[in-house]
Parts: sequence; C-alpha cells; structure tokens
Amino acid sequence: MSETTTLDGGAIRLTRLPSGLTVVTERMERVETISFGAYVAAGTRHELAEENGISHFLEHMAFKGTERRSAAAIAEEIEAVGGHMNAYTAREQTAFYIKALKEDLGLAADIVGDILSHSSFEPAEVERERGVILQEIGQANDTPDDIIFDHFQEAAYPAQPMGRPVLGTEERIQAATRDMLMGYMRRHYTTSNTVVAAVGNLRHETVLELVERHFADLPRTPAPLAVPGLYRGGEFREARDLDQVHIVLGFPSVSYADPDFYPVMLLSTLLGGGMSSRLFQEVREKRGLVYSIYSFTAPYMDSGVFAIYAGTGESEAAELIPVTLGELQKVQTEVSEAELARARAQVKAGLLMSLESTGSRCEQLARQMQVFGRVIPTAETVRRIEAVTLADIARAAVRLFRAAPTLASLGPAGHVPGLPAIADRLAA
Repeated sequence: MSETTTLDGGAIRLTRLPSGLTVVTERMERVETISFGAYVAAGTRHELAEENGISHFLEHMAFKGTERRSAAAIAEEIEAVGGHMNAYTAREQTAFYIKALKEDLGLAADIVGDILSHSSFEPAEVERERGVILQEIGQANDTPDDIIFDHFQEAAYPAQPMGRPVLGTEERIQAATRDMLMGYMRRHYTTSNTVVAAVGNLRHETVLELVERHFADLPRTPAPLAVPGLYRGGEFREARDLDQVHIVLGFPSVSYADPDFYPVMLLSTLLGGGMSSRLFQEVREKRGLVYSIYSFTAPYMDSGVFAIYAGTGESEAAELIPVTLGELQKVQTEVSEAELARARAQVKAGLLMSLESTGSRCEQLARQMQVFGRVIPTAETVRRIEAVTLADIARAAVRLFRAAPTLASLGPAGHVPGLPAIADRLAA
C-alpha cells in the first residue's frame, strides 16, 4: 500500500510507493507548464576511485538512446511539443528533468522513465560521448576561473571521493567501459535512491499513475552508501602565464542539518553575496583590487565548505589577501543590524522568487526529500531565516574562520602568501 501525505493546504502531496520510490508533486494552477524530474542520490562522492567521472558520463548518456528510442528520437519527441530537457551532475546528486506544457506531462514522464530504466548504451554512442566529455574536461582545464574550484575541492578533501572532480579525469574517462556505466547505474539508480518530483498545472493522482507505469523497471535493491566526507584542508598552487591570479580561500563549514546552516547562509550573503556586501565594497569598490569577488557556502549531507573566490592581478594580490583576511576577522565581532537585515532580505527574496519557477520548485522538493526526508514548508524556512541573530552570525564566523583553511591559487601567484601565513594571521 502506498502512503500519501498532504501539505501546504493540499498543494503539495507526497507518496511513498510500495516499490520504494518517492513521488512528490506541487500543483500550481495558474501556470500552463509542468516540470518533471527524477533526482538520483548518486554523484561524485558515490564513485569508487576507478569510477571517477562515471556519474557525469551517465548523465551524458541519458539522452543518447533507449531500447525503443534513438538519441535523435528523444530530442525530436520533446522538441516537437516545445519542451526542454536537461540533466546535471553534482557531488551528491544526478538529475534528469523536462519542462513542457501541461498537456505533455505524460510524454515527460515517459521519456524520463525510459532513460532511467532502459538506456541502451550503444557502443558507438558511448565512444562518441567519451570524446565529448574529454573535450569538456579540456575546456574546463583551459578556463582558470572554472578549474580552480576543482583544485580547491581536492585540497579541502584530499584522497577521497568528495575531493575528486565531477567531470573525472582524462585517464578515468578513457578507461571507462560500457559495463562500468551499466553496473554503476544498476547499483545506484534504484527506487530507494530516487525521488520523482513534478510541479505545475497537474494532478498528483495522474503523476502517480504515470510513475507507476514508466518507472516500474527501476531496480528495487538498496543503493550503496556514500563514503563520509572528511575535510582536511590544504593548499594547491599552480603557476600559469595568465593575466590574473585566481584564488579560492575556504574553510570547513556546515552540513544541511547543522544548527548553524542558516547563520552561515546569511554570513555568506553579508560577507560576499552582493554589491552591498563587505568584500565587494571594501575590495572592489574602495580599493579597485578585483573585478570579481564573492563568497559562497556549499553544504553537503555530512559536511560542507565556505569559500571566497577572487580574481586579481599579480601585484594586487599582495594587498588583496591581507584586506580579505582583515574582513574575516572583523566579521567575527562587528556586524550591524542593518547588514543582517539586508542579508535576510536577500536570502528571503531569493527563496520566494525561486518559488515562481516550476523547475526550481521541483528541484527544491526533491532535494528536501533526499536530505531531510520531508518537505520543508516555506513558512518554516522564512521563520528560521528571520530568527538568526547577530550573536548567531558572530558564532558562525568564529567557528568557520578560526578553523583550518584551504587555499587554491592558479596563475601568477608570487604575491599570494602561503597557507601557514594565512592560518597564522587568522589565528591572531
């Protein structure tokens, strides 16, 4: 027997099917579209060392043909009704989703279910897509403000799945086989590991009928557990002949379930989340040291990172780093109510604006189910944001910026101090 829960006055409905598959929907009556997606709790951190990049390889193969559809047929069917399909791979999740008109919900469910259950992995398509991914890796390596984040992640989580690149390496992609792809998919793409989410002008009962029909062949075996992510901290430095040095400075941060999740989110916003943020104002507007500087927080199931990115000239780096470290020290003791109010407004606005998009809402519902095992009402999230105090911000800042830092730099980094000097300055 399936079990259905109703939330938000009936707009959101959640059903756990006997197969183990979770289905969550939200009805938005005033739109003419739907978003339909399957979100699999399998990403880079679930890969064995020899499998690095396989999650992303699978994402690429998703629309390359099934037992009853060619790659061209998949594209033609969805575009014939004006729909859009896409997929992405992250460290903890791989997603496949379609946005279409409301009358094409059935087609969206059919295609997503087909690619998850019946992908054919034709050898010629595997080889063709291998070449595409190798080109993507090459492009990333040639884009310093992109690849620097992979180097940062590896320095923060050395010699473990959480630190490996999402795209994989050229060596691993060259060695990946059709059998590896199919084996990984069988192990991880299971009913217990997948959330199907649909948002838009739809009925929950219709979605359930479609899911039971088109996802019936998903394996029902338990999926392997992820290797715990253990932040270590460290330094990566590579000299390249570039006009700018690209720098990421980061720290161990919080998981989704940590009590400091919302304080850290607001801390990131007021420190480097917009044009009024401290780093933007001090580093760019007042001193002109950078074109781009921002902070971000990346929570995971069991850990997280907080980081600051900046791109600057070789000589400017000598001033940039001390100024940035000074801001990290000041924010531990000096935050005003006005700053906190601006950060709250930015975060709340971003949340509420995202609810107007069926795609964003679809992704949020699926992620909440995978992380928390429940849908979190928007009102609850807003209350938690509004409850953050100045003391909470100070506590979060002390917790983060007195921990072991990680530093990654790429380019002419002769004026970027080493990690020990940075750690000593922050501990002072």
